[in-house]
Amino acid sequence: MDDAEPLDWMFNASRGEIDDFFARLSEIECREWRWDWNVWGRKSQRAPQGDWRIWLVMAGRGFGKTRLGAEWVRAQAEADPEARIALVAASLHEARSVMVEGESGLLSIGAPWRRPTYESSVRRLVWPNGACAYLYSAGEPESLRGPQHSHAWCDEIAKWDTRPDQGENRALAAWDNLLMGLRLGHDPRLVATTTPRPVPLVARIIGEGEAGGVVLTRGSTFDNTANLPERFIAAMRRTFGRSLLGRQEIHGEMIEDLRGALWSRALIERGREAAAPPCTRIVVAVDPPASAHGDACGIVVCGIGDDRIARVLADCSVEQASPERWARAVADAARAWSADRVVAEANQGGAMVEAVLRAAEASLPLRLVHASRGKSARAEPVAALYEAGRVRHAGMFPKLEDELCGLMPGGEYQGPGRSPDRADACVWALTELMLGRAGEPRIWFD
Repeated sequence: MDDAEPLDWMFNASRGEIDDFFARLSEIECREWRWDWNVWGRKSQRAPQGDWRIWLVMAGRGFGKTRLGAEWVRAQAEADPEARIALVAASLHEARSVMVEGESGLLSIGAPWRRPTYESSVRRLVWPNGACAYLYSAGEPESLRGPQHSHAWCDEIAKWDTRPDQGENRALAAWDNLLMGLRLGHDPRLVATTTPRPVPLVARIIGEGEAGGVVLTRGSTFDNTANLPERFIAAMRRTFGRSLLGRQEIHGEMIEDLRGALWSRALIERGREAAAPPCTRIVVAVDPPASAHGDACGIVVCGIGDDRIARVLADCSVEQASPERWARAVADAARAWSADRVVAEANQGGAMVEAVLRAAEASLPLRLVHASRGKSARAEPVAALYEAGRVRHAGMFPKLEDELCGLMPGGEYQGPGRSPDRADACVWALTELMLGRAGEPRIWFD
């Protein structure tokens, strides 16, 4: 069982072999069986051997990173009454709701008679043997200046705030302050769990490598299929496929941004929301394909509310669709979202585009737009809106975001596929909402 998962043998063992195995266990071993992480955890979820200082676990969503981190902290606390452990998340709310009180958090794992007590008033966990853990927000780097710890668990470090704090990246400042206080005990160690994103902190840790005492574990969502609902796995495959965002969020790959691209993944993440507030105006924009067997038909829904911030609401694009099919998809999107306007690029046969859309739905509130500049040139003022925090994504749109991150200044496109059709539709929708009603984007200044 050295290289196999500890429970693998049970799947092929007979009832008699299983009964014989348990008969050889002591009463204490039988009682501890169900709480022993060395039994239930996958090999990739158990701490590596050797003299490491930082264990970086970079894996897709649903891999089991939170359980891994919590089990490691539990083991340190139960083994050492003198342990003083830092629990650091992007915010205090996430530290409590995920690392402490979550389904895989410290209050939910391990033998019930050895679980810690959470003292919310001082943000502290206390184990029965006296070991303690303290909650911190990476958004407050100064809170980590001064306290000393023997161990630390840092969760979702790629989400930590990268805004400047007294001239320094907050995530880096929080990390450095934590490391400088990691000096208690004879063997201080730190576990960092995260979904990979190309942010400075993650890049720095990876760059230190083995020479800096860093051990890296990678993993995919699909490594944990035995513990995830089949519907979730199917939805992940259907939604993300092998998109760049899927390779990052599901397969745990580090996807580097294109140098100089108009959009970066960090820029999009900074403006991501789980859901949009009510919108006062909604636009569906269409970038029609040149043929039924060529590029996709970009169909993107955007809206704006009372806060005057635009939201990307849906990507309804269709691929290899006949004119009738993509026109019906546009009409369906307009009806589903109660769109106030449908904007369609008419460079590829304006009369035909209008006729096809009218045939699908005669009452569409249609406006045709004509592009006199390339896709990337039209996108530049819209990218500036993202930089100014005036556009957010209400959800995740993998293929659209891959295309946005492939748009380069000067008209070059280096993203997936031959043409950024989804991105172009998004640009037209946001132009209609935010930059006036002219066919070409303009930025208005107060």
